Amino acid sequence: MLALALAFASFNAASAEDAAAQPVAEFDQLPPGQEVSGTVIELAGWVVATRNSEGYPFAIMDKAAAQILVFGGDGRLRGAAPGLFGSAVGDHAAPGIAGLALREIPGRDRTTPAGRFVGGFGPSTDAGRVLWVDYDSAVSMHPTATGVPAEKRPERLASPTPDDNRVTHGCINVAPEFYEQIIRPTFERGGVFYILPDRDSLEETFPEFVQSRGTEQHDDGRHARSPE
Repeated sequence: MLALALAFASFNAASAEDAAAQPVAEFDQLPPGQEVSGTVIELAGWVVATRNSEGYPFAIMDKAAAQILVFGGDGRLRGAAPGLFGSAVGDHAAPGIAGLALREIPGRDRTTPAGRFVGGFGPSTDAGRVLWVDYDSAVSMHPTATGVPAEKRPERLASPTPDDNRVTHGCINVAPEFYEQIIRPTFERGGVFYILPDRDSLEETFPEFVQSRGTEQHDDGRHARSPE
């Protein structure tokens, strides 16, 4: 996790340097030995350096790695944990999906959309007050419940690899203790959510971020690493 803090310093911005000087989060639920991708580290540094979240807390979600990293409005890392995501691979929400009951959503449309979303707590028709990540596509984040026992969601969340973390109808699940200790207090007044794509390119999903990666130059004249 130290790599996340160190990444901020490379952006040469005061706010990023301030964040890098702070200790990393103690609430780390990622499986032992599981690393955070360079793309996530770079994106986190870019959000802080450019104030892309406009001072609001933010989360970065890597569907491929089944990871969720949460940052405060000050840019400090507050926690990292595994998550469960949509069972279908894809980056867009199907038209009209918000109006369907869970049982009515076709398997191919059970995706967690990728992109930048501004969300917050609000009412729902059947689950009370929930944290909406993207209200328009009815994607929320909530603690894992036993739900359908056959799905073994708690067991999937606790497994050491991301291979079995695609099981939801599109919403994002986290462990109850992570939700109560990190998610709920951090996003009580809303925040910004960045979800990395499954199939779409980073350029399609986060064009400003990719542009900054492609044009940034080091002192020796070499270009920064090209988008993955």
